Amino acid sequence: MKIGIIQQSNTENRQGNITKLEQNIRSCASNGAELVVLQELHNGLYFCQTEDPVVFEQAESIPGPSTESFGKLAKELGIVLVLSLFEKRTAGLYHNTAVVIEKDGSIAGKYRKMHIPDDPAYYEKFYFTPGDLGFEPIQTSVGKLGVMVCWDQWYPEAARLMTMTGAEILLYPTAIGWESTDTEAEKQRQLEAWMIAQRAHAIANGIHVVSCNRTGYEPDSSGVTKGIQFWGNSFVAGPQGEILAQASNNKDENIVVDLDLTRTEIVRRMWPFFRDRRVDAFGEMTKRWREE
Repeated sequence: MKIGIIQQSNTENRQGNITKLEQNIRSCASNGAELVVLQELHNGLYFCQTEDPVVFEQAESIPGPSTESFGKLAKELGIVLVLSLFEKRTAGLYHNTAVVIEKDGSIAGKYRKMHIPDDPAYYEKFYFTPGDLGFEPIQTSVGKLGVMVCWDQWYPEAARLMTMTGAEILLYPTAIGWESTDTEAEKQRQLEAWMIAQRAHAIANGIHVVSCNRTGYEPDSSGVTKGIQFWGNSFVAGPQGEILAQASNNKDENIVVDLDLTRTEIVRRMWPFFRDRRVDAFGEMTKRWREE
């Protein structure tokens, strides 16, 4: 499979962002990408730095304007496309939702972000209801995609469940970066932890992992923080955690990578983690905490 990932900086001009996305999608397709992944909430700024009821006006239905316009583009180019949208399900009920568009422009499936953060500059609980679709891969013409979103990428249980349900690749549209007051050493620790956690999912499950992050600086309009410098570094890891491709931290980039999905079988024969799992002893994993 040839997969394209688009790492993009955004502005307040939503139509400008979408136009740039379309150009980048075309570029990936012209370089042979069969599957193209976009970053989290790709149509606009990462609005969760503040809690503002007006922002809910940006939400849209699924199907809706974005699935229609990007669906037409996917059909024209003959590619599978992974979107990340602010979904309005009904009045007062909103989700952070990934949508997979099939080559014919139809909706192959969607995933609603399960883990919702609530931290300074990432006030997502104000906007998003936790997902209710579970960790279910989406079948497409290019394979079975385990799509999750950003904060989900820190949870090994989520990656495991997606893999156990047949996902052939794990995909994470993402929006994560540095707060400017952090020291350089702290910034490096955060970035390395982010990459290590996801590479560990690849290793533990013997599966390719794709993380598509945004880049660029976005200010905090409330002035509570000094804004976020999104750290880019979108990457693709192989089933032994090896880095197959990685973007820079500070510029827009399109990356097209040729993946050999047969390596999953080869690696799992060498490292048979699924064979040796003690599923008979894992029952308490569903508890919040294990008391002494």
